[in-house]
Amino acid sequence: MSRIVSQLHSSLIQTKTCGLLSSCSVLIEVDAELADLLNRAFIGEDGSLKGNEELWEYFKSKKPVFPIHYKAYSHLRHKNWVVRLGLQYGVDFVAYRHHPGLVHSEYAVLALPEGDNDLNGRLRVWSDVHCTVRLCGSVAKTLLIVIVNSYGLGANSPSCLEHYTVEERTITRWNPEQSREDQRGFQNQTK
Repeated sequence: MSRIVSQLHSSLIQTKTCGLLSSCSVLIEVDAELADLLNRAFIGEDGSLKGNEELWEYFKSKKPVFPIHYKAYSHLRHKNWVVRLGLQYGVDFVAYRHHPGLVHSEYAVLALPEGDNDLNGRLRVWSDVHCTVRLCGSVAKTLLIVIVNSYGLGANSPSCLEHYTVEERTITRWNPEQSREDQRGFQNQTK
């Protein structure tokens, strides 16, 4: 075991650090010293800075849908939404109109690639759609599907994202009461 990994191991034990398991990652809260050890263990002992291309390849190797998620995230940020991880709701992100300390998130966001490919394993069957929409409704959020079209350009570098396009779709449950009110209003207008 390397010296840095050994230091990291003993520091995590001493501080009795707890983590939140999220897919194949663990989220932990650490102080500055432990964060430095984590960075050195992740980046390497030489402490050299990694370039955009190296980081891009690393992130893609860890999460094949990274380019899709990054494009969706940057799209929402460009529209001035505050974007946070949405794991507790079974989605990729949640989007807030203002600071999360002031308001609840309005949208539960799923980022999906355009077309039918191996990366798009969600919302393939009706029960997936139903469960996700029902969960979003129970926590007062609208399901926002962000569809990223790469036009088959691949994701060889961060610059490829400039050519990707994004389409937004919202999915909500049908409300019969609301539909009846709309129908009455329509009938009154036609008389």
